[in-house]
Amino acid sequence: MIKISEIKLPLDSDERELRRAAAKALRCKEEKIRSVQISKKAVDSRKKDNVFFVYNVLAEVDGDEASVVAHAKNPRVEAAEIYKYEMPEIRRTSTLRPVIAGFGPAGFFAALILARAGLRPLVLERGADVDTRTKDVNGFWTGRKLNTESNVQFGEGGAGTFSDGKLTTGIKDPLCRKVVDELVLHGAPPEISYSSRPHIGTDRLGAVVKAFREEIISLGGEVRFGWKLTDLIIANGVIQGISCRRPDGGYEDIETDTLLLCIGHSARDTVEMLHKKGINIIQKPFSVGVRIEHPREMIDKAQYGSFAGHPALGAADYKLACHPEHGRGAYTFCMCPGGTVVAAASEENSVVVNGMSEYARDGENSNAALLVGIEPEHFGSDHPLAGIELQRKIERKAFELGGEDYSAPCQTIGDFLADRASTKLSYVRPTVATGVTPSDIRQVLPEKVTDIMAKAIVKMDKSLNGFALPDGVLTAPETRSSSPVRILRDDLLQSNVRGLYPCGEGAGYAGGIVSAAVDGIRCAHAVLLDESDEW
Repeated sequence: MIKISEIKLPLDSDERELRRAAAKALRCKEEKIRSVQISKKAVDSRKKDNVFFVYNVLAEVDGDEASVVAHAKNPRVEAAEIYKYEMPEIRRTSTLRPVIAGFGPAGFFAALILARAGLRPLVLERGADVDTRTKDVNGFWTGRKLNTESNVQFGEGGAGTFSDGKLTTGIKDPLCRKVVDELVLHGAPPEISYSSRPHIGTDRLGAVVKAFREEIISLGGEVRFGWKLTDLIIANGVIQGISCRRPDGGYEDIETDTLLLCIGHSARDTVEMLHKKGINIIQKPFSVGVRIEHPREMIDKAQYGSFAGHPALGAADYKLACHPEHGRGAYTFCMCPGGTVVAAASEENSVVVNGMSEYARDGENSNAALLVGIEPEHFGSDHPLAGIELQRKIERKAFELGGEDYSAPCQTIGDFLADRASTKLSYVRPTVATGVTPSDIRQVLPEKVTDIMAKAIVKMDKSLNGFALPDGVLTAPETRSSSPVRILRDDLLQSNVRGLYPCGEGAGYAGGIVSAAVDGIRCAHAVLLDESDEW
């Protein structure tokens, strides 16, 4: 295969034009090209009067590819390196089934690899299956009745199930390709294989996750919903088994020498149990902030100019970051074009928000997290779980300020920048389903955070015209963008207790769907390579 980079085509171009452009780059006839496969597709909107697509493609040609590359004399043409995943050697000799706690991206990718290796993994998910979970979440959004074990944070698919299904990641790992390929194989939209801003959509994620579950079960694995990890059985520094609470409220011990902790960033009670059991845990920086909402059409016009609304483009996204003078950095995260703000609480008497988009991204507003990093020295304590307590303090204050009925406190951008409480909203209608209470979000978030946010909004408006729209809405608080702890592990990916594999976002080793899935694969590989049954 030959890689051709930076093919620029108009928005209305079709596959035939892409083939013609590839032939031109290779300096050969179109008939010589057997196939053209898109490997990356991005939008170049730097000039608002000339928005176009930029493609990277893989071309298969007749004849010797090295000769074709040499003949092209084009710096954008090179021999392609095709990634191929290889299962590691299976050295594990233990006959006990590995157990996976949690069925989010880290959990179901780890389970998939172990099931394909013939290890018949047992997955324990404290939440419900995705269909039941969806009913529970909708019940909370419409009736404000929170199920603390089945919600936006807990259940099949993890927290990502009620998000945009965004697959952008900052990590550069070959396994990212494996993750995307498997998602497509299990029903995700094929374009995530090449889109520069890939997403699956909340409305499609459920079916994808179920497809993973079905394959795992078909290979001898088992997935139990409503089973919550409550204790570790340890002897001589080695995992001997675990204790679980069953769906009927009873408790059961399970013998195992291998536990993959894929618990997600919100399983605070589980982290507290691990700390009491002597598992090494340290503080980790995390971020807090708000969801910022603007009219989708305004964001589209700001990004695409007169091309806004073109059917080939869809809703526009953005990614902004700045470092105000003498302040910590502020940035946007998990931007949801044409999406909604999500009520995402998992504990009673707490308010948390997140964002999600359906595949079409055709909602009235677009939103993003606007976050500021918090370092451990600002947690208020050197206790390993101090970051969790800071999160809780913010979320409980938000519950109180919102009216103690799971309404979220909000404020217009204009009022926030003027440092005055909001008493009413304007034409930008907040989308959080449990409702909002106009108020002063400075009462919810730390002062240093809100000071930096205010400066950042003004600076970001220079990069994205309208970001500081006075009628835009800030809804608080966004506190669950990442875990505030790291469960330490060694070069074998095990904790200080042998056989315990901290994994994914909840353990502090990932920050999104793709990175969590990659970490799940890596931990599964570590299990396959483990020869430590002599402990």
